[in-house]
Amino acid sequence: MDHAPRTEQPYGGLTAAQRSAYLERIALPEPGVPSPEALARLQLAHLRAVPFENLSIHLGEPVVLDPDALVAKVVTARRGGFCYELNGLFAELLASLGYPVSLLAARVFDGERPGPPFDHLALRVDLDEPWLVDVGFGRFSRSPLRLDGRGEQADAHGTFLLVPAGAHGDLDVLMDGAPQYRLGLRPYELADFRPTCWWQTTSPDSPFTRSTTCSVLTADGGRVTIAGNRLITTTPAGGRSELTLADGEALEAYRAHFGITVDRVPQAPR
Repeated sequence: MDHAPRTEQPYGGLTAAQRSAYLERIALPEPGVPSPEALARLQLAHLRAVPFENLSIHLGEPVVLDPDALVAKVVTARRGGFCYELNGLFAELLASLGYPVSLLAARVFDGERPGPPFDHLALRVDLDEPWLVDVGFGRFSRSPLRLDGRGEQADAHGTFLLVPAGAHGDLDVLMDGAPQYRLGLRPYELADFRPTCWWQTTSPDSPFTRSTTCSVLTADGGRVTIAGNRLITTTPAGGRSELTLADGEALEAYRAHFGITVDRVPQAPR
């Protein structure tokens, strides 16, 4: 893997070649001048092309929070990743396209309680107003959310609400009335997420080490997911089908549904 210093970085993001390859990966032309509408197109294209997946953990592959390593994995190898990887790399793309973007830390809710700090990475993009952008949370909003909005925000995936939480300016992000994560508004660098990323990829208490998942938004607004040995397809209307896969079938399903080619089936501990 080439980790030579990058050049052609007018906004501190990707090189011109990396940006072009990334846009090809998500099947979008150059989006032009930054705008809320262009940002929404970028987010939706990413959600339809790049799966949320934790397969590296179960294939013995390191998860490296470095822009060039993420380009090699997500763009060149046409894989996916989880929040630190997907939102971390999407921030690089946005920066290279001229979007003012910041990395925000969030705590994912487990029932009624938020998890540990740096549990999740989300993005703030400042245009006409600040926007919450998230391509690394699995099933979440399809479009950017108004970060300063305090009323209900309708989205193709549900109704979202951002509610002030506590005395430090945090926001609870709710989807259809259920809390998803508690978002802090202080900006961080990608390196700040490395300790919790290491914990998520190594601890037996992490949900990512206990099971395998690979999921992507489909063109019709449903989802296709491989969870363990189950192929799960859902429709926008709430339909659901489930199929148990043998090992050979799983390898073909990863290729057919996600464009992911692996030499063995990722296995969670038994």
